[in-house]
Amino acid sequence: MKVVLLGLAIGSLLSAQAAVTCYPVPDEFRSSLWEMQVDGKVNGVYSARTCDKPFEKYDFGGEYAFSGFEMDAPVTLRIRSLVARDLSQVRIRPASANLAVTKIDDSTLEVKLAKPCQFSLEPNGREHPLLVFANEPETDIPDFSNPKVKAFRGGGVIRAENNGRIELKEGETLYIAAGTVLQGGIFATGANIRICGRGVLDSSPWEWRKGPTGNVLELWKCRDLRVEDITIRGASHWTVVPTNCDGVKIRNIKLCGGRVQNDDGINPCNSRDVAISHCFIRTDDDCIALKGLNTSYGNCENISVKDCILWCDRARVTLLGHESRAPYMRNIRYENIDVVHFQIPVFLLEPGEEMKMENVHADGIRIECDYPERKNPIVVARPTVNMYMRTKVPGHVSDCSFENFTIIGKPASCFFRVEGKDENHLAQRVRFRNVRIFDKPLTPENGLQIGNFTKDVTNE
Repeated sequence: MKVVLLGLAIGSLLSAQAAVTCYPVPDEFRSSLWEMQVDGKVNGVYSARTCDKPFEKYDFGGEYAFSGFEMDAPVTLRIRSLVARDLSQVRIRPASANLAVTKIDDSTLEVKLAKPCQFSLEPNGREHPLLVFANEPETDIPDFSNPKVKAFRGGGVIRAENNGRIELKEGETLYIAAGTVLQGGIFATGANIRICGRGVLDSSPWEWRKGPTGNVLELWKCRDLRVEDITIRGASHWTVVPTNCDGVKIRNIKLCGGRVQNDDGINPCNSRDVAISHCFIRTDDDCIALKGLNTSYGNCENISVKDCILWCDRARVTLLGHESRAPYMRNIRYENIDVVHFQIPVFLLEPGEEMKMENVHADGIRIECDYPERKNPIVVARPTVNMYMRTKVPGHVSDCSFENFTIIGKPASCFFRVEGKDENHLAQRVRFRNVRIFDKPLTPENGLQIGNFTKDVTNE
């Protein structure tokens, strides 16, 4: 391992050809499970972990791997398993990627890509998969001569100074180059801050909840913030957390978590005008959780999540309302989402403390089920009182819709539930449209549960 100062630039290790730019991997991060070539050129494959101590009682498939590269034309991936395994049943998730796998021999697979995409290659479900991140060519690279650009380049492993704590102020940019692993956490506050690059931000040296920052990306009171392209490996706590922020764009980041509990992926807290798009998120805890932690920080509103792939090993895929005491959580939209693995509700809406949760809409949601032996909650919308609340009163749910849902995979009992808490805390004006569970429509006999204290719940 080497230690360098912020901003040190010592050249690039990238290798390129006409249609592909491969990313190297430091030796200590190299996967022992998989190797990969892109159009005949060796591409780095990183290792990632699940269930560090004291969480080893869970089994989420053990060690896994991820690999990224750039392409501007069709490419062929040659993927080789480094351990003996049965590759006859390998599949690619999400199914909507519509990618074919060709078995070359007992240890080698071939996948052809027509365009950039993200997917999980799985010989046996969650057991030791390979996550593949095929990116568009990198553009909008910052000017490294600018004193407000803190750049980590040159490849290898870099432990940030100050025990890994990196601070960003107004107008500053942090850049991590492909092939570089930066070990640390980031605290950012101010306007016009950018975090970018095709490298890896690694939190795995720190024990659970003992990272150098409160969250891996602790984003406090930022305006016009951009987080783009980076991969975050092994979060030690919540991962990307904009708190009391306005105008946040989070695009094309990859979260390779599952190492510890409470590694929530992206948690906009009391933040407004947040756009999350083209992200791949694997976590132990909630993939995306909206929270209104403090009444004085303002509402959580105008949030969009679009074109993302979500994988949650233990908790909720999307969570709205826990630990929330803001007056409103509203104008939230999820669109074109693939859920490739889930455990408990995919969408859980549970407002409390009189918070009004309204105008939450989900459209174009594809869910792949791999637990046929149990009942699988897909949408649960209900005002509630729970252990996270300071004032033990429910909230309110209104004007929400869930449209164009498809559930595929191993046939199981799946349900959508709406209920209020009492006559003063209703779930009302909730709409379901074109929801299909294993190619059968949602009906009261097939998964639709409408409880007490509801009003105007419709299913089309």
